[in-house]
Amino acid sequence: MTWGGGMGGGGFGAPGGFGRAAAPGLPFAGIPSELQEGVDRLLESEPEHAGSELTFDQIETADETRRLSLWQILTKYPAMLVAAGVLVLVIAIASQAGPEITAQAIDRGMLAGHGNFGLVAMLAGLYLLTIVVTGVAQRSQVQVTGRIAAWVMHDLRIRVFTHLQRLSLGFFTAEKAGVVMSRMTADIENLQQLLQDGLSQLAIQALTMVVITTVLFATNVKLAAITVLLIVPALVIASIWFKRASERGYERVRDGIANVLADLSESLHGVRIVTAHNRQRRNVVHHRNILGEYRDANIYTAQVNAVYGPGTQLLGVLGQGALLAIGGTMVLHGSLQLGQLVAFFLYLNRFFQPIQLLVQQYNTFQQGQASILKLRTLLDVEPEVAEAADARELAPIDGEIVFDHVSFGYDPALPVIEDVDLRIAPGETVAFVGPTGAGKSTLAKLVTRFYDPTSGRILIDGHDLRDVTMRSLRRQLGVVPQEPFLFAGTIGDNIAFARPTATDAEIHEAVTAVGLDGVVARASDGLDTVVHERGQTLSSGERQLIALARAFLARPRVLVLDEATSNLDLQSETTIESALDVLLENRTAILIAHRLSTAMRADRIAVVDQGRIVEVGPHAELVERGGRYAEMYATWVRQSEVSEHR
Repeated sequence: MTWGGGMGGGGFGAPGGFGRAAAPGLPFAGIPSELQEGVDRLLESEPEHAGSELTFDQIETADETRRLSLWQILTKYPAMLVAAGVLVLVIAIASQAGPEITAQAIDRGMLAGHGNFGLVAMLAGLYLLTIVVTGVAQRSQVQVTGRIAAWVMHDLRIRVFTHLQRLSLGFFTAEKAGVVMSRMTADIENLQQLLQDGLSQLAIQALTMVVITTVLFATNVKLAAITVLLIVPALVIASIWFKRASERGYERVRDGIANVLADLSESLHGVRIVTAHNRQRRNVVHHRNILGEYRDANIYTAQVNAVYGPGTQLLGVLGQGALLAIGGTMVLHGSLQLGQLVAFFLYLNRFFQPIQLLVQQYNTFQQGQASILKLRTLLDVEPEVAEAADARELAPIDGEIVFDHVSFGYDPALPVIEDVDLRIAPGETVAFVGPTGAGKSTLAKLVTRFYDPTSGRILIDGHDLRDVTMRSLRRQLGVVPQEPFLFAGTIGDNIAFARPTATDAEIHEAVTAVGLDGVVARASDGLDTVVHERGQTLSSGERQLIALARAFLARPRVLVLDEATSNLDLQSETTIESALDVLLENRTAILIAHRLSTAMRADRIAVVDQGRIVEVGPHAELVERGGRYAEMYATWVRQSEVSEHR
């Protein structure tokens, strides 16, 4: 079987992946015969990659607690950073030797007597050498910064993804999926561009300006002073304005693309509802409005660049005109050599060029800084349900669950559960029933510690859930939600998701226990049949059966089923209810029951209303009491009789 190793999919080396032709009925994913030889050559030269040493822990490491900043990112690889700095220095100096060599060739080789061809040739060779040195240094610098960017992006993506795994359900309930996706895609890509090219170019251009300024003063103090006193202040003022305006603009751009991705994600996930209710036109209008805000943000940044770029060019042209007049007069009066004037203007042109390049790179820098701010904000989010630093491993449990004066509200000011007291004995099955919104599912989420009570305690075998590690707790819990989630992979992968080390025999046992045999038999490749995204090619009942098989295979001591049979037809419900007898045997179970036929199979039934448990007892006893449950049962019986007569 190809599904025994857990979630595999179609990655390199995985079953059904790189080296194997596609399964019948699936798109071709193998290697064409005419390309096989080239692929083999590539694989022969492929270096060995060490296995990942990454481990996951609910508590952040010391390195992960450091606040994300550009400096923190850069200093993680000090040797490569030093190498990049040395190369930047070489480029800044070597690339600016040309004008001085040109001045020497004019004054000492061309204008001295009858000229000195040998000196001119030697200086020309030296000029060529500086070009070669600059080219080699630039090539090496691109390699070094590219490697730094690749390493940093790899580490950062792992850090962000790991942080997302630690966050509580409340974060994902409040935050749009598209916004989170934009952090992992657009923001990190902007940061990669900054590290790979932006920072090195910023450093090169800044050092170039320092080198050129020094050479200008060495060439002629008077002309250099005029340049610094008249032109530079105007450029500084313009740059300060640009910095502030561009910061506002790129902040709007980052928010804009996040909103675009969020709306796109929501529309794609809800495409069936959109189609069913003819919302296509209104969705297009809504998306166009969001895109309009993003467009306006980009237009604003473009306008800022349009003012700053040509403005600095105009300052440069006016300054050069004034300096040419002054320098030409000095040459005529013999206080400045022609070669020096030529060198000064060559350097002056190069003085303005870095400013223009700095503008372009500063845009990249601002985008990168905006992305760092967004990523930092995400990484600063603390999990609402945090594991205590001194949390201990939860030993194998018997399954006693105690709600000790438990209250909870998603908004603390609006309690959903109020002062719930309940003890569930080991091996006992308790069904929670009640009207929609009463708090049944919330109680189940508190048991699995998806949320923590705002007051009171939940105990398992006498242990407060907040005092044990989440891994050891959830290893002994099984959860089947109302809407089961299936991952991209095969049916077998999804069943083995909670226990990837399960054997083929154990997976077959789970399939048989929950009555999944018929579904597997009808599938084109049995357990190797590919499940598409979210299991959309399967019916809701089939998805629920797979989720039940997954829970069975996990062998939990405590099982939580959140309306696990509510989406099934009567035939499937009968199959599931028979499977539940096997699934719940010798296990503590909490059933969130929509159908009373499921609730009646429980040892006890707890009636939940407005966040409180108003009745608890076996089915027969509650019916005899004539209370809330008896009313619900009478209503259910009447509806069943009406359905039968139809």
